[in-house]
Amino acid sequence: MENETNNNHHHQNELMRLAPAAETEMLPAQLHAGASPFKLMVDPVMRQRLREALFKLIDHHDESLAAYVAEHKLSLDSYKEYIELFARSLRETMDSEDGVRYLLKAAGFDTEGEKVNLQPVWRWK
Repeated sequence: MENETNNNHHHQNELMRLAPAAETEMLPAQLHAGASPFKLMVDPVMRQRLREALFKLIDHHDESLAAYVAEHKLSLDSYKEYIELFARSLRETMDSEDGVRYLLKAAGFDTEGEKVNLQPVWRWK
């Protein structure tokens, strides 16, 4: 009985042993298609453009807030307040037609003259 317990423990250790970093190859994380509402239909180039546009937008908001503080146009009591204002600024931009239109244009879509849907419906399957 004790030998059987030791064998099970040894077997569990073998299953849980991690490969040293040198033996592993870094691969991008692969998500299960069912875990994402996009599945495999979203163009990776479009997603990259969207990410880049979001990073530029974040940088712009950060630089603008920092400039307002440096020019004494905005006073802050803490970093927490800065982050709260930063989040508010991003939220207000993304809740506007101009903000969504900026992302659409950056991703390669021409929406000139079209109405932008600020309340799209989630259509989960």
